[in-house]
Amino acid sequence: MPLPPIVHAGDPVLRAVAAPVPPELFGTTRLRQLVASMTEVMRQAPGVGLAAPQIGVGLALVVLEDAEALMARLSPEERAARGRAAFPLTVIANPVLEVHGAERATFFEGCLSVPGYMALVERALDVEVTGLDELGAPVTWRVSGWPARILQHEVDHLAGTLYVDRMITRTFSANGQLQARGMAAPAGK
Repeated sequence: MPLPPIVHAGDPVLRAVAAPVPPELFGTTRLRQLVASMTEVMRQAPGVGLAAPQIGVGLALVVLEDAEALMARLSPEERAARGRAAFPLTVIANPVLEVHGAERATFFEGCLSVPGYMALVERALDVEVTGLDELGAPVTWRVSGWPARILQHEVDHLAGTLYVDRMITRTFSANGQLQARGMAAPAGK
């Protein structure tokens, strides 16, 4: 079965508020297949997160994963500055995000639904999400650094928000331009 394409900016599903995953869907083959498709699309892109609206499904569901291979180009200093740390595949339905503390960080961010571009985006450094896994079991995940950025980015998608709504507008740039100037490595989002 072919994978669904990534939906790009301009498609109305990316600007709509995603519907909660209904209780009767948890633990079903249909939800397992959706999670599997989302995971494969994210990995093939490659990316570190994907929200269901990004494949045209208006449900409040995200998958996230940051593997060592995606960080191979970063120096130890760059990884430390970003707070970049590997984490396993995480599936969260109906996420509710809570910011902890006032610390924020600004880094270049991109998006699979806005291909070829990046911009500086300020995000909270420490967040906690509560929701449900694909079986309907409660999930609580408190993260900081880059994993917190990824989580905020994906949860934004469920509210119909793209990173371009939060970016520092004068930093919006084509990926190639930033890379040519050594200013940013693709974030893999």
